[in-house]
Amino acid sequence: MAAEERWVGVEDVAAHLGVNKDSVYRWIEQMSLPAHRIGRLFRFKLSEVDEWVKSGGAGQASSPPTSENETDD
Repeated sequence: MAAEERWVGVEDVAAHLGVNKDSVYRWIEQMSLPAHRIGRLFRFKLSEVDEWVKSGGAGQASSPPTSENETDD
């Protein structure tokens, strides 16, 4: 029988992807990073996170604030 994949937390996902924990939280809110909420905590299956990355989920850019890009010429 194959071993079942364990659930991991935000810290583990951040380390797995080499990013800050804040990025993980932002991706959950803005880019649909697959996360399962258990009480107050988020839990992840790394296989789901890897599939999200491979499908381009991490490459979706959120719209930049327009006030920084506009100039008054």
